[in-house]
Amino acid sequence: MSTGLAFLAVLALLAVAVVGWAVATYNRLVRLRTQVRASWAQVDVQLKRRHSLIPNLVETVRGYAAHERGTLEAVTAARSAAAGSAGRDPGQRAGAEAALGQALGRLFALAEAYPRLRANENFLALQSELSATEDKIAYARQFYNSAVQSLDVAVGSIPTNIVAGLGGFHAEPYFEAVGDERVDVPVRF
Repeated sequence: MSTGLAFLAVLALLAVAVVGWAVATYNRLVRLRTQVRASWAQVDVQLKRRHSLIPNLVETVRGYAAHERGTLEAVTAARSAAAGSAGRDPGQRAGAEAALGQALGRLFALAEAYPRLRANENFLALQSELSATEDKIAYARQFYNSAVQSLDVAVGSIPTNIVAGLGGFHAEPYFEAVGDERVDVPVRF
């Protein structure tokens, strides 16, 4: 075997190894991006669940505190804004969800002034359901942010960033709480 032929064989093996690495890296980035999208879908499901509970909660409170119209309208408006932010990136969505969380906090503070409302079974059930949903939102957001971190590290690492750039992969935004977004729902035992 001549030296030239041996050199071509080594060069061919090296080319196959580089192409194999690029394909494996691309497939890994696809898996990471898919995980980010799937975990975002879970956050979205929980946020929609939260949004669907709010009209029932507002109606229950309205029956006991109808003259607190401003607070009830603020919750309804914040819910509409948060529901309307669906499909936006997590950064934009976080702001709308934070405003909704603040409005819900005011609603629960208002409910403290009405002992009959606090004793209402429907209100207590909605309160409990919303509390469970808040926990699910926190978990889903944590899972999403973990998936984003894995993708962002891969996209920013050398030499994976070369394949990421050629494949159109980019860092994704985290879903960060803006202010005190989580609603602390008082639960009575």
